[in-house]
Amino acid sequence: MKRALISVSDKTGIAEFAKELESLGYEILSTGGTFKALTQAGIKAVEVSDITGFPECLDGRVKTLHPKIHAGILAMRSNAEHMKQIEELGVDPIDIVAINLYPFKQTILKEGTELDEAIENIDIGGPTMIRAAAKNYQDVAVIIDPADYQTVIEELKAEGSVSKKTKFRLAYKVFEHTAHYDSLISKYLRDQIGEELFPESLSLTFEKVQEMRYGENPHQKAAFYKEVGHFDGCLTAAKQLHGKELSYNNINDANGALDLVKEFDCPAAVAVKHANPCGVGIGENIYDAYMKAYEADPVSIFGGIVALNREVDAKTAEELHKIFLEIVIAPSYTKEALEILESKKNIRILELPEIAKKNNSAMLDMKKVAGGLLVQELNCELLGEELKCVTDRKPTEAEMEALMFAWKVVKHTKSNAIVLTDKDKTIGVGPGQTNRITALELAIKYGGDKVKGSVMGSDAFFPFPDCVEAAVQAGITAIIQPGGSIRDQESIDECNKHGIAMVFTGMRHFKH
Repeated sequence: MKRALISVSDKTGIAEFAKELESLGYEILSTGGTFKALTQAGIKAVEVSDITGFPECLDGRVKTLHPKIHAGILAMRSNAEHMKQIEELGVDPIDIVAINLYPFKQTILKEGTELDEAIENIDIGGPTMIRAAAKNYQDVAVIIDPADYQTVIEELKAEGSVSKKTKFRLAYKVFEHTAHYDSLISKYLRDQIGEELFPESLSLTFEKVQEMRYGENPHQKAAFYKEVGHFDGCLTAAKQLHGKELSYNNINDANGALDLVKEFDCPAAVAVKHANPCGVGIGENIYDAYMKAYEADPVSIFGGIVALNREVDAKTAEELHKIFLEIVIAPSYTKEALEILESKKNIRILELPEIAKKNNSAMLDMKKVAGGLLVQELNCELLGEELKCVTDRKPTEAEMEALMFAWKVVKHTKSNAIVLTDKDKTIGVGPGQTNRITALELAIKYGGDKVKGSVMGSDAFFPFPDCVEAAVQAGITAIIQPGGSIRDQESIDECNKHGIAMVFTGMRHFKH
């Protein structure tokens, strides 16, 4: 007689699966809650304790950890010695193992979960059995995913056995699953310790959100994965309300817009193009904020991504509708706003209720390089120390507001970065250049006539006074930068010469 061992925490489809196995002549072995569920469904199941002759004990911690179970799973049918040994020991082979593990992930994601509860939801017997079955995949079909029940039944009905190809695929899924499971546990325990941010061996686990049509370029395959944890304010938690599937570049750019809009508590709108802000505005309401962001650079915003930190109303939606945008992301939309936006077929509309929730430094920032992985804390700081005015002239109150606005934007602009602003909108953005003066020249070019009277933010110090000299010519009145160059004094002197106020932050914000 063929035998199947079934013990699952997720009981989706398990009664139907077991009934099919029973009809095919399988004896069903089970434990605990699964045994109860199966018998209630009219399935003649045998308790594992009746096979082992040893009762479940230690509050269910020990159920299947017994040679009569593991020898039945691990015995190689092609090995005559194995089969002789299990016969002598009175062990019957087990041909199918259907198990899913204690819900550790679900447990730790619950609010208020205590350490003791999390520990009790670390499965011991389950991983041991499925790993054993996967190791002996030639002879045992191991199923951890309810989605695979039907495939197994269909093959059993058609061929009388599960194909070697299918059993190999199922075995692979086991080791993917146990690696994921163990990584969740190790990360949870590491977080409890709160010390080892960068352990000697780093195991990370992510879950697929969706496959991409392609990557950065059409010839590259790609997929989007999410971290396991409480990340309500992240892009992975966004709900798509309308539009075609997000692309690799869409997600990358949208994340940049999201990171920047989180810097503001007041109504704010951020327009991003190719991972750089092209227009940022704040206002009394979200309409005013968006109009300022749009007017900052009405050319670059075309085909861009807009993030807003307040509900989108009809008035704002009408303006968003006037141009081609790839994505709009906001905490919510009025019914009228949605109707306006959805009249455009291809615009992606994302809803993220917790859009204002700040990121934290425990959310690791990672960059894959050939043969390795760069890992760092997320850059969640804004200022390193108290602002220090280093020039004879101090900034006015209005200039100071503008400088802080510029500092928030330049933090999220690719370096070398220069941002020109007034107190509530960007004037010109110069991103990602190989030298700082070229970045400034670009920002001045984008700003045009609006540059005069603006302020300047730089993500890092000035190694030469050339940026200050260019600022003087353009009519820029105040500058914010980290400071820290051995030639700081040259820039300070140039500012003093022309009555420009300069403030040091003591913190740089490279974004390579």
